[in-house]
Amino acid sequence: MLRIGIVGLGGMGIVHYKNYLHIDGCEVVAAVCNSERSRKKAKEFNLTPYDDVRSMVTNENIDVIDICTPTYLHKKYVIESLNLGKHVIVEKPIALHKEDAQEMFELADRKDLLLFVGHVVQFTKETEILRDAVISQKYGKALDGYFKRLTARPQWTKDGWLFDKNKSGVLPFDLHIHDLDLIISLFGTPKDYNFSSCGRMELDYKEAYRFNYEFENLNVTAEAAWYNADYPFTATWRIYFERAVLEYDGVDLILYQPNKEPFYYDLKEEVVISTGINLPPTGMFYNQLSHFISCINQGIPSDIVCGKQVIKGIEILEDILKRE
Repeated sequence: MLRIGIVGLGGMGIVHYKNYLHIDGCEVVAAVCNSERSRKKAKEFNLTPYDDVRSMVTNENIDVIDICTPTYLHKKYVIESLNLGKHVIVEKPIALHKEDAQEMFELADRKDLLLFVGHVVQFTKETEILRDAVISQKYGKALDGYFKRLTARPQWTKDGWLFDKNKSGVLPFDLHIHDLDLIISLFGTPKDYNFSSCGRMELDYKEAYRFNYEFENLNVTAEAAWYNADYPFTATWRIYFERAVLEYDGVDLILYQPNKEPFYYDLKEEVVISTGINLPPTGMFYNQLSHFISCINQGIPSDIVCGKQVIKGIEILEDILKRE
């Protein structure tokens, strides 16, 4: 039985806790809490609350530390947890700088420990089907791709840290990173990339981006936005293969082929769990955390979210923010 300590019982920490309840072979036993609200949540979940990671590890038999804090605290807790000899799961983005991400993965290697990053979009049913189509080339080679991830300006953030470029990496690192990680995992490192952005003049961050990634005989475009408007969350993509178009419209995954009726995939998930936050019930966090727990039990790194692709995505986004 893997014993888990969660660092941060805010929205995402609660999501992780709720999903661990449904995963065999693991148990959340404690939490590091930095607010009275999170301490109350810990007691509600029958978890022992601690003020810091070292106290939690000293007093509990912990195998895995799951870090769900704001982005700017990730490195501090990842380094401390690895130095205490624990496997680590950390929410995305692991860091805002390539050098920091490399340092964490290198430390995990030296300590012979496993480090996983929560790029949860990799664990949806539609992504699984897309990955198979790209790898197998059953419809030919991918020729063009388009990814869109748009939403209203986030209202859930506290203390304004999400809108501080130095603490969150703002929109590229919070939102677009989902699609970029997927793009890199499917197509490799882009040969070149460029972008455009816009936003209200009074803000010190941009609210909308268009990205273009160039690969060998393949072009991928992506949009991301935090609109100053009540715009519904929208996450879609479309890939043009030599003999088909595969499109996810946010609800349905549809295959279009020459001289055939459109084929609608069954996206029904085997396990669907309430998140407890402003996300509908889903199976993607269950799939992600089940995969990480399985990897820890086997003593192997993830073959879905690997360190190399994580570091490359951070390198690209860090460069984009520098170039604005």
